[in-house]
Formats: sequence, C-alpha cells, structure tokens
Amino acid sequence: MTQNLLIPLSDLQPGDQGEVVQVKAQGPIRQRLLEMGFIRGVRLRVEKLAPLGDPMELVIKGYHLSLRRDESSCILVHRVA
Repeated sequence: MTQNLLIPLSDLQPGDQGEVVQVKAQGPIRQRLLEMGFIRGVRLRVEKLAPLGDPMELVIKGYHLSLRRDESSCILVHRVA
C-alpha cells in the first residue's frame, strides 16, 4: 500500500528510490524541471543530502543532479524498492 502513496521528492532520504508521477510547479520552474528529465515514469535515486538537507543530490537518467528542497517539494513521486 505504501508503494502507491504519493510523496514529495523532498521527503526521500539518501538511498531511497522513487518514480516521478507529477510535477506540480508552474511557469519557468516547471519547464526547467521537465527539461532536466523530471517526467512521468522516470526513476531516480537520492544519492545524498547536504549537511542541512538542502540541496539534495539525485541520480536521474544516469546523471547526477543537485536540486534545492523547494524545487524538489514540487515533484510528486511513488517510493520504489
């Protein structure tokens, strides 16, 4: 059941994996996130968090990407094993 729960990407911890379900941002931020690869169905992994939790380093589509917490909170994911 927890697999179907939508959570913000910002809630994932290092080592967690997720699948993008929806990008809730609007305007230029939404466009930027989509261009970086945050499209429905894409799997990602949280590599690590900065000491204060912002930014987070992700691995998505084979590349490493740092994303601020406010941006990652706009991305809804399913947690995957």
